[in-house]
Amino acid sequence: MKTRPIALLAALAAMAGLPACSSPQSEQAGSDAGEPAQAPDGLAIETAEVMEIDGVPLGSVPGTITLPPEARVAVTAPFPGAAVRVYVIEGQRVARGDPLALVRAAEPVQISGELARARSAEKLAEARAKRLAQLAEEGIIAEARADEAQAEYEQARATRAEAARLAALGGIGPDGTMTLAAPISGRVAHVGVETGGGVDGMGAPFVIEADGAYQVELQLPERLAREVRPGMAVEIALPGADGGALQVGGRIIAVAPSIDPATRSVMARASIGAAPGVGAGRNVSVMIRGGGAGLAVPERAVSRIGGADHVFVREGEDWAPRPVVVGAVGGGQAVIAEGLEAGETVAASSIAELKAMSAE
Repeated sequence: MKTRPIALLAALAAMAGLPACSSPQSEQAGSDAGEPAQAPDGLAIETAEVMEIDGVPLGSVPGTITLPPEARVAVTAPFPGAAVRVYVIEGQRVARGDPLALVRAAEPVQISGELARARSAEKLAEARAKRLAQLAEEGIIAEARADEAQAEYEQARATRAEAARLAALGGIGPDGTMTLAAPISGRVAHVGVETGGGVDGMGAPFVIEADGAYQVELQLPERLAREVRPGMAVEIALPGADGGALQVGGRIIAVAPSIDPATRSVMARASIGAAPGVGAGRNVSVMIRGGGAGLAVPERAVSRIGGADHVFVREGEDWAPRPVVVGAVGGGQAVIAEGLEAGETVAASSIAELKAMSAE
């Protein structure tokens, strides 16, 4: 009779040591509450704020970097001869007036002699004109003779000036050689002569490209042809030295008045500044900015759900998909026409995981 209470106490103690259990049905009921999908534990989500921006991107178009017509200058020799020395190579930077080559020719020797004779003749004519003018003033000779001497002096001065211009044109030195110099500062784009080689007065042995002068030829699709105007800002993204993106800005300077019937596009031209990576002939993507204001989010924040654009907006501790209307995309940004307000927080990463959760 006394053993039954002891056995009962032992049984209760054993039951208290068992682990607690919950039914699967209760867990399922708790998860289907219809709340916005929450980020699972450990999922890092990069966020971005809906920003107000000026100069709404109209879109990105292909372009090719070129040099404007005035940026390329050919250096020619005024007289044919032989290159005694060549001072530069292709790709070298030069300043205005830097020597490019030393050329020896027959004409510079003749011009140097003519210039010396012209200077001597000018001095003699000047002295004679002054002497006869003094005599005419004293009444010793007729004024006609003084006027004649003055005309001879004017003629001698014009002859000397002509010879000096020819000498300066060829950079003629005392020994009759001529120095070809850079007319502008920039980069030597072409060297067409070697030391000892001939220099023809009809060809251009050197071509200099100006620094800091670049343009971009754009091909605008028909949908943008009526929106793009001269003066609009453009941006070009180039890879930077640190692995990031380098933004190069510029302006639209010209838009063709008609559409090409073959490509259904309009040619335009923009000017841009010099920057690392900018070079003639490079194909780039050009973003064109309009003049209005709008709201923008990172382009990676926009995702297609059910055939429509959506972004995931933070609502408290949750992330809810919201349909939006994208007005334009460019430069890594998406301009939102409808669906968002400035200051709201959107998800800029882990979009695929959030889409999967919202579909559950």
